Amino acid sequence: MPDDPKPEGTPSPESAPSPEAAQAPVTPPVAAPVAAAKPPAAAAAKPPAPAAPKAPAVMASTAWESDLAEALSAEFGGDAPECLTYLGQPFLVAKPESIVPLIQHLQDAHDFDYLVDITAVHWPERAEPFDVIYVLYSFSRNERIRIKIRIAEGFKPLTATMVHPSADWLEREVYDMFGIEFDEHPNMRRILLPDEWETFPLRKENSILKMDQRWVQENLGIESGQ
Repeated sequence: MPDDPKPEGTPSPESAPSPEAAQAPVTPPVAAPVAAAKPPAAAAAKPPAPAAPKAPAVMASTAWESDLAEALSAEFGGDAPECLTYLGQPFLVAKPESIVPLIQHLQDAHDFDYLVDITAVHWPERAEPFDVIYVLYSFSRNERIRIKIRIAEGFKPLTATMVHPSADWLEREVYDMFGIEFDEHPNMRRILLPDEWETFPLRKENSILKMDQRWVQENLGIESGQ
């Protein structure tokens, strides 16, 4: 008789597991090793805060010792009592009444023939609240010198235009910014601001927001300081 047909899915004797294999313990699969977690990186150290800047050292003026200083002291005596230097820059402190004769003498006798500038500084707490500074230069000597006078409110230094015509505009600028008038000046009026302006911008008693509100409002249509 022919062999009985085997049910579908019945393993053949060759593929059936042996009794030994059936009894062997099953080894579970080994899991892949897990990489150890890295410790968090340490936060970068902050750089130290910069040291506070040191205040600049205040240097005092010292006596100006030179042949020119000796000559001026001998020639003017008490009219130019202080010959000083600051950071290598020589200057004289003169009496207000002697400023024009001193400028004339420096031009005639020592070749300081160029008036570089005239300016001022306001010290409202002082009895004589204004310094007026004249800067002179000698081309032949290649030297610069400053002359400083201290004046009270309302004092009018004599104009230097008779020695240096360029003093005309320089003195007008000092008047415009500080209100210092120069006696015998040929045209003592403002040079930078309108003639109707009422204050002097470089005087320290005036806030920049309260310079001349009336003029600004009437002519520009805005509040002063905008």
